[in-house]
Amino acid sequence: MTDTKTIKVGLLGLGTVGTGVYKLIGRRSEEMQQKTGAALEIKKILVHNMKKVRQGVDQNLLTDQWKEIIEDDEIQIVIEVMGGIEPAKTMITEALKAGKNVVSANKDLIAEYGKELYDAAKEGSADFLFEAAVAGGIPIIRPLKQCLEGNQIDEIMGIVNGTTNYILTKMFEDGMDFTEALAKATELGYAEADPTADVEGLDAGRKVAIMATSAFHSQVKFSDVYTEGITKITAADVNYAKEMGNVIKLIGIARNTSNGIEAGVYPMMIDKKHPLATVRDSFNAVFVHGDAVGDTMFYGRGAGELPTASAVVGDVMDVTRNIVWNCTGRIGWSAYKELPIKEFADVKNRFFIRMQVSNEPGVLAAIAKVFGDHKVSIERVIQEQAKAAKAELVIGTSAVKEYHLQDALEELKEMPIVSEISSIIREY
Repeated sequence: MTDTKTIKVGLLGLGTVGTGVYKLIGRRSEEMQQKTGAALEIKKILVHNMKKVRQGVDQNLLTDQWKEIIEDDEIQIVIEVMGGIEPAKTMITEALKAGKNVVSANKDLIAEYGKELYDAAKEGSADFLFEAAVAGGIPIIRPLKQCLEGNQIDEIMGIVNGTTNYILTKMFEDGMDFTEALAKATELGYAEADPTADVEGLDAGRKVAIMATSAFHSQVKFSDVYTEGITKITAADVNYAKEMGNVIKLIGIARNTSNGIEAGVYPMMIDKKHPLATVRDSFNAVFVHGDAVGDTMFYGRGAGELPTASAVVGDVMDVTRNIVWNCTGRIGWSAYKELPIKEFADVKNRFFIRMQVSNEPGVLAAIAKVFGDHKVSIERVIQEQAKAAKAELVIGTSAVKEYHLQDALEELKEMPIVSEISSIIREY
């Protein structure tokens, strides 16, 4: 293609994902011309440390000066894979307002400032795409914003954090405790040195906010998402789950109900026959329910150098086509509704509750009365004697509002016959 247009790219960040993007663009350069009608050329790569030697990367492309990218009129696409809020937010905003198209993988930023970034994109008539911000290489944002647009979507649920899924898989299949499984995940590179964002559900919460906003056409911020991690899951919980034919997964879930949007991330017991129960190790999967399509499931690698780079480069190719056809900015902020966010206390869930109680007559009746007084209906009871004076009591509830259950548990904690509330896990 002798007269092929060449589109220049600025890459912000050269960590794991940035390196993958660099590799993949190089690997696919000839095919990209055929698929998009233009050649791509990375002109500048913004890095923090210019002295660091990066194998396989043209050192002449490196810069630590943002102005070399933002002030270069030849650069039409900016790829942001630095992560974090600042300076990424300022750089993306400046690029979009200047008419440069932006592709980002920054879930932290998009989950909180998506509206502002789309406003900047509108001002610059530019594309702002972020497929890689959720579920790595799995296509989910484009399906929600385009392929499934003919649906009224009322529920999204899934496993969107590979680290916690790996940990729970090892706890179930290999009998590891949480600490041991986390150490293994760290050794294999699935967990960061500080795993808080993963194991406390924060990473998944940001992804739920982005998916809910895209699916329900109403802004959901990370601060609107209830988050709870997996650090309290024990071997005893795993054993009970197995006995009941369940597995425990960290589930992100968002529902568009008549009373508002529900959004949360928390460990859930799900039936081992449910498709999500078979999602193992570091894989991710997302279920979407629409009124026309019914149930759809998206499954694959949720993180990693090349899976995430796959999503970034897919967005870059989409932007390239739009530049070739002079139609950038055609898909903007789609959250045109202003739906209320339901208080999590009003959300209904079923619960698995494990507690240590006195081993004496009348205990179960007293506990059942407290639950009944707070509108909590009991579906099943399992009682196992742990020691002569103590017994372990497991209670499964019907769907109940969160605040009714919490009120009941607060009263139970004050009762002398209850020595400990050991576990509280939601059930699907």
